[in-house]
Amino acid sequence: MRFGDRDDAALTDEAAYEHVRSMTRRGVLRLSAGAGLGAAIGAAPAAAGRAPAVAAATTAADVAATGIVKPLPPELFIEHGTNAEMRWEAMSGQGHLTPADRFFVRNHVSTPLIDPRTWRLKLWGTGLHGAPAEDRPVEFSYADLLGLPSETLTAAIECTGNGRGFYTTQQGQQVSGTPWRLGAVGVARWRGVRLAHVLRRAGLTRGAVDILPRGLDADYVDKGENLGRVRRPLPVAKALKDVLLAYEMNGAPLPPDHGFPVRLVVPSWVGIASVKWVGDIQVADEPLFSPWNTRYYRLFGPGYPPEGSAPLTRMNVKAAFELPWDGTLQAGRRHVLKGRSWSGNGRVHRTEVSVDGGRSWHRARQHDAHAADTGWVRWEFPWRPDAPGRHELLARATDVTGASQPSTAAYNTLGYLFGAVVRHPVTLV
Repeated sequence: MRFGDRDDAALTDEAAYEHVRSMTRRGVLRLSAGAGLGAAIGAAPAAAGRAPAVAAATTAADVAATGIVKPLPPELFIEHGTNAEMRWEAMSGQGHLTPADRFFVRNHVSTPLIDPRTWRLKLWGTGLHGAPAEDRPVEFSYADLLGLPSETLTAAIECTGNGRGFYTTQQGQQVSGTPWRLGAVGVARWRGVRLAHVLRRAGLTRGAVDILPRGLDADYVDKGENLGRVRRPLPVAKALKDVLLAYEMNGAPLPPDHGFPVRLVVPSWVGIASVKWVGDIQVADEPLFSPWNTRYYRLFGPGYPPEGSAPLTRMNVKAAFELPWDGTLQAGRRHVLKGRSWSGNGRVHRTEVSVDGGRSWHRARQHDAHAADTGWVRWEFPWRPDAPGRHELLARATDVTGASQPSTAAYNTLGYLFGAVVRHPVTLV
């Protein structure tokens, strides 16, 4: 297969075209630093009737101290350094969408404060007509994007390491990375401009293969090595299919921690693909590489080649209870256990619940029958426990492709894609 004659359907799946990109691998591209944006916070000039603003109380000192702008009350979040995990009980009683105030935060470094008045989206590279250089890119202002035709998409964004902590606590295996339980996921209604529309307006060529979106957060340093700003290649075929340049979340401008002023939303794929605070996009007629698709976001360990698996793309199927972890419930009364299930493969077909540690399973009643395939479904299951004591509650989801959660997850050293049934402890009193 030649890149000029690529099969777009095949190249949408990064695993399918990894063998093609490997033939032209030239190592990780080292991108020079792009023009920085001002750190001042201010309201954007009105455009298309919308003028986003950032809370005046937010200061650079606040961000320097925590790395995250929004409040992180302990009843909503578990803090993990520059990251914040949503507590699942915080979704109890909520609607289909995850409110911004409890949406998880995955940052490599601190949340940047970006002035939308000076922000520009810059597109450049050999995959555009005229091959604009990095220092002479095609540019779009914030007002330009607001003036383009908009679309709305309901989609989950999930950290690739969501559930990572269970490799250790449930399977006794040591992995590296943030020890998330299941709270590194959220579903929102995103509004923005189709990336395909912007790429075509910028002059996308038929020979374009990869794009490389790059965030405006600070350089990421790993064990003393500066890896530059977060960036990860995306096949042009996927970029043209369903990717959004989002500027709104749940009907409001993006909060700083979730990508203000503009981020990518890449439905169904690993969260790292949905680059936040996007500032420039390289468009190339050959495969592109970065540490985020060579060093990270592959599977390493026993059973994998030294260079790891193909870069990870789709997320797997999961289910979670809207209950405190290791919480208490009253024995001798009726409870309605509630939760949510989701999958990168599409709609969840059924969710089953076990209240006896997995000895028997019962189908839960699912809601959101008409929800987007890229979101999640809510479910409930009635339970009347008789006696006090310790219990493990299990939820198992199966999606429309037939993929179901196994009892154990295949091991990899970076702890990605934990998809096994989680054993949720509760105490009856």
